[in-house]
Amino acid sequence: MNASHRWLWAGLIAASLGLPWLALSSSAGHLAWPDLADPLVTQLRLPRIVAALGVGAALAASGAALQALFRNPLADPGLIGTSGGAALAVIAVLALGLAGLSLPLAAFGGGLAATWLILLLARLAKGGLAGLLLMGLVVGAFCGAVSSLILFLSDDLTLRAASSWLAGNLGTAQPDRLWPCLLIAGLGVALLCAIGRDLDCLLLGEESARSLGVNTVRTRRLAAAGAALATGGAVALSGVIGFVGMMIPNALALLVGGCRRKLILLSAWAGALFLLAVDTLARNIAWPLDLPVGLMAAFAGPPFFIWLFRRQQGSANHA
Repeated sequence: MNASHRWLWAGLIAASLGLPWLALSSSAGHLAWPDLADPLVTQLRLPRIVAALGVGAALAASGAALQALFRNPLADPGLIGTSGGAALAVIAVLALGLAGLSLPLAAFGGGLAATWLILLLARLAKGGLAGLLLMGLVVGAFCGAVSSLILFLSDDLTLRAASSWLAGNLGTAQPDRLWPCLLIAGLGVALLCAIGRDLDCLLLGEESARSLGVNTVRTRRLAAAGAALATGGAVALSGVIGFVGMMIPNALALLVGGCRRKLILLSAWAGALFLLAVDTLARNIAWPLDLPVGLMAAFAGPPFFIWLFRRQQGSANHA
C-alpha cells in the first residue's frame, strides 16, 4: 500500500468518525454536544444525516458505473439525463397529487427510461462515445423542458414544493419515505457491484468484452437498471443533486485506480461523506437560511468538470 492509499484510508476512516458527530452537533453556526433526547436531533437532524449519507453513496456509485457504461469519465447521473428522467417522473407524480411509495418507483422508472433512451439514440446515431454523452445531454435537456412545462401548468402549491425539491434539498427528505428510498438505492448499488467485473471488461470495448465472454447487451441493461435504481431512490428522497457522481469516482480513480467493483464501493463511501459534509456546511453557512445542498455541490462541480475535461484533452493530445 503506497502513501496515497494510506492517506485515503486514513481520511475516510477519520471522516466516518468525525463528520456524523459534527453534523449532529452543529446548529445555527455553533457546536454543542447533541442531546439524543431532543426531538429536534432524533426526528429532524438524524434522519437528515442518514439521508445525506444514502443519497451521496447512491449518486457516487451510479457515477462510477455510468462512467464505465458510457466509457466516458464525464458521465454523471445529473449530466447525462438519468437524474433528469427521474426528476420528470417525480414531478409528474407530484402534479397528480400522489405521494408515498409512488415517488421512488416513479423516479426509478423515469431514470431507467432516460438511460435506455440515451443508449438507444446513441446506437442509432452511431456517434461513438462522444455521441453517448451528447445524447445524454439532449435527453436531460428535454426532460428539463417537459418538467418546466408541467410546473408552469401546475398550481402554486405544487410549484413551490417542486422548486425546493429541484434545487436538491435534504431538508425536504420526509422520514416516512426515507427507508423505502434508501432500500431502492441500496439495491441499485448492490446490482452495480455485482456486475463490476463485466463493467471492467466493457471499458476495453465491445469486441474485447465479447472475447472475454461478457454478454455486453445484458451488462448494459443491468448497469442501466442499477444506475436507475440508485439514482431514482436518491432523487425521490432529496431532489436533483448534480456533479457528485462525476467528481468522487474520478478523484478516487486518480488516487487508487483498481477494479470497477472496488471503485464503486469506495465511491459510495466517499460520496456519502462528501454529501454529508456539504449538507452540514449548507445548514450553517447562511443561518437562519437552509441552503439547498444541490446548490452547494453545484459550486464545486463546474471547476472540477473543466479541470477533468482539460485533463482528458491533454491526454488525448499526448496520445
